[in-house]
Amino acid sequence: MSSVARQTDGDRPRGIRRNMEQADFKLSRSEFDSLSRAVYDHCGINLHDGKRELVEARLGKHIRQGGYQSAGAFIESVLNDRNGETFVRLIDTLSTNLTSFFREADHFTYLVREFLPRLIRDRKSSDQKRLRCWSAGCSSGEEPYTLGIVLQEAIPDLKQWDARILATDISTRVLERAERGVYDAARISGVPPQLRTRYFATNRYDGHVFFDALPSLRSLIAFRRLNLMETWPFSGPFDFIFCRNVMIYFDKPTQQALVNRFHSVLSPGGLLFTGHSESLTGVRHPFEYVRPTIYRKA
Repeated sequence: MSSVARQTDGDRPRGIRRNMEQADFKLSRSEFDSLSRAVYDHCGINLHDGKRELVEARLGKHIRQGGYQSAGAFIESVLNDRNGETFVRLIDTLSTNLTSFFREADHFTYLVREFLPRLIRDRKSSDQKRLRCWSAGCSSGEEPYTLGIVLQEAIPDLKQWDARILATDISTRVLERAERGVYDAARISGVPPQLRTRYFATNRYDGHVFFDALPSLRSLIAFRRLNLMETWPFSGPFDFIFCRNVMIYFDKPTQQALVNRFHSVLSPGGLLFTGHSESLTGVRHPFEYVRPTIYRKA
């Protein structure tokens, strides 16, 4: 037997071992269908056949680290714990949490140049300095912190306002990161230097530079875990809602139900912002079209 043939898994380079492990993990048709139904029923994420390989790739490592003897054992555990930590970890594993500061910047430009000046004028004239916005699917916090920066820059007397940002996500893992409000140099790069100095403190941890959101920014934001498919423990009204790159995971009926629920908790004239990769084409809704990915409640 050759020396190559005698190699154990521990002898093989890490990348080769990882590829072998991923190649060995497959879900049967019934396992994939059971998992897909459970995830769809719980949070509306549509795991169609085109996502099967992606699901297998993401779950392989998760199942091994959890000590499950087989995919079937894991599926059984998930189905028996739909409201528990096992299911939460599953959703964390399947969710993509890509985000950045000032992502899709034209949305923030529209807020500053078009929407907020009108809102400020109307609220001051009625002596009702109240502002509420919602970052639905806030991931690791870059979006709500960006909104906090935008509001403070656009409304110099914001401290005299009753202003709050609700930031929600289904993933407990990313919410923990968001609440910490600590970002490395790569993650903070989208924030212009002058704003970075104004809203973040520079610190060193283990020899690396990190940026901590200052209390003046943190105090605007309330982070909460929320499954968008469940009953919402609030009724608004919100002045604008950011739900970007979330609905791409949902089928059309789920998108339609969610968009109409957003409409119900917006103030008259309030805005819904969606992701640039998302379209409400084919979704019946009562919103007025403002421009691509921006919709107004009449």
